Amino acid sequence: MALDTSKYRNKLQENNPRVNLVPLIDVIFTILIFLMVTSSFQAAADTSSSSGKPEINQTAGPSDYYLIPVAGLKLVTVNGIDMSKDIKNGAIAVHTRVIDEGEIIIKAKEGAIVITAPSDMSPDQAVNIPQQ
Repeated sequence: MALDTSKYRNKLQENNPRVNLVPLIDVIFTILIFLMVTSSFQAAADTSSSSGKPEINQTAGPSDYYLIPVAGLKLVTVNGIDMSKDIKNGAIAVHTRVIDEGEIIIKAKEGAIVITAPSDMSPDQAVNIPQQ
């Protein structure tokens, strides 16, 4: 009694493996739905400030000034008055009211900062020597 191996071999070659992805997709969607239902989502805190500055408390002290470093800083003018005497280690301390209500132009190539302070603020109040 002879075995017909050629018929069996042809039968194996004709049967292409079929991969059914439907159960895999069902499991993935089930896990996704489970995670969405069980997760707690919180809204981001509403910040009224649209600028990139940190929130400032209304307290007096060293937090009233921000340090502005510029490589090779040589000249600082406040409302047209030279305040270069307050430069220390290539940086200047600028009052928060100047940042909020005034204008600061940094000219890095020239090593200069031009500051326009609020009208009721003196140049000595607008900038200070950095406390490092």
